[in-house]
Amino acid sequence: VQLQASGGGKVQPGGSLRISCAESGIAVDDYAIGWFREAPGKEREGVSCISISDGGTYYAKSVRGRFTISRDYAKNTVNLQMNSLKPEDTGVYYCAATLFGAPESLCTGYGPGIDYRGQGTLVTVSS
Repeated sequence: VQLQASGGGKVQPGGSLRISCAESGIAVDDYAIGWFREAPGKEREGVSCISISDGGTYYAKSVRGRFTISRDYAKNTVNLQMNSLKPEDTGVYYCAATLFGAPESLCTGYGPGIDYRGQGTLVTVSS
């Protein structure tokens, strides 16, 4: 299984950025993929997660209304469109997957746990 994040970079506050997770090798139809972020001095946060089987989504309260997660079935990618970015959105973003788990359980950690994790991409929100 491979999960490869891309698209990070530096953006000014209020700007937008889209990051993508290319996934391959997951052999079941029922799984969820999510975006997590890590920053110095902060706990890991499940930002947004999506069910590959039914498209259900979950967003952390800190990003609701600003971030949108989506699945491109043709390209096997999970994308995170991030708008109205704030300095506190800065961090390393990585994608992870859980088999047979729901998006909320993946993002919040109250569930089966992460089965696969990819490398991260750095997002810096700064003027």
